[in-house]
Amino acid sequence: MVAGAFPLAKLLTLGARQLSRPLAARIKAGARASPFFRTYICLPPAQLYHWVEMRAKMRLMGFRGATVKPLNEEAAAELGAELLGEAIVFGVGGLCIYLEYARQAGQARRREDEQAAALRELGERLERLQGELDAMAARL
Repeated sequence: MVAGAFPLAKLLTLGARQLSRPLAARIKAGARASPFFRTYICLPPAQLYHWVEMRAKMRLMGFRGATVKPLNEEAAAELGAELLGEAIVFGVGGLCIYLEYARQAGQARRREDEQAAALRELGERLERLQGELDAMAARL
């Protein structure tokens, strides 16, 4: 049985992605409960997201220069916690993709090194055989 046949790295990646959802839910719950986290981590991105979204919608509808009212604190905290949770899940997914890419690149590099070593060995063997052939031809 081949040890490398079982895709352990892919299984670990899947496990990390599955664990990121409950982790994101816990962080979201903590963000809603903690005043510091709520004020400095959740609210600013939520207000920025709301402002950008409303500006884009208004421009699409043809309104120019209309002011955007900020969200109330409760709605902004909820939106910020959702954004944070989605960012965590997206970050874990991106990290898994990067790690898989790095693993595949390492395997490809190792394979190329093995092929280059085999080619060098064949070249050396060919030179040795050529030398032996020249020596035999000289004896005849």
